[in-house]
Amino acid sequence: MDTRQNDIVTMFNQIAKTYDLANRILSMGIDKLWRAKACNMVFSFYNQQHIETIVDVACGTGDLMIDWKNIASNNSIVVDKIIGIDPSVGMMEVGKTKIKDGVFIEAGAENMPLEDESADIISISYGIRNVVKREEALEEFARVLKPNGILVILEFTKNDKNDLASKITNFYMHRIMPVIGGLVSGNSEAYMYLPASIDNFITTKEMINELKSVGLEPIFTKGYSFDMSTTFIARKI
Repeated sequence: MDTRQNDIVTMFNQIAKTYDLANRILSMGIDKLWRAKACNMVFSFYNQQHIETIVDVACGTGDLMIDWKNIASNNSIVVDKIIGIDPSVGMMEVGKTKIKDGVFIEAGAENMPLEDESADIISISYGIRNVVKREEALEEFARVLKPNGILVILEFTKNDKNDLASKITNFYMHRIMPVIGGLVSGNSEAYMYLPASIDNFITTKEMINELKSVGLEPIFTKGYSFDMSTTFIARKI
């Protein structure tokens, strides 16, 4: 594993036990709304009542896996299998306590042990920013998706705006989040990494171009909460 990628995985292993609590406090629960909205939209775009396989990449502690299961049930959609993939064993160990019958695989986004064209839907929620070999990961998503399959990405994209809302968001990310995250987790360095990783990440436009370059056609893109979080939905063409 790439040294930088290994450092990121180690960091998530260290904060795994407090990750859910810190996340709820820092996002004030809004992240749950973003994820639920994305799941509902994906099911609408895919428009199938029987789905064989959903793969949640960088699944962490399994929150999105739970959302997929519950929202599918609410929409009378049958899902045969939901697979969680993550290189952080510590995060997945927490996930296994929440999803007793869950399928978890230790692997990186750029090298998934899955067959070609085997997934109906692939999701990655606030994880693509932490993938060092991002372009290889997008190529891997395209490989594993079935034709017309759907990829959904939720991520904190780089914001180049200089308006008041952006300034407030940046102040929260750089000044407030590291303090609160550090207090909850006992690891302030990990929560200093978060805003730094957003600053070093790509813009929404750049992400759209990268998706297109691997044969994934964006069909929905929208920023939420002053563009703090962006949802990308793309179809394999």
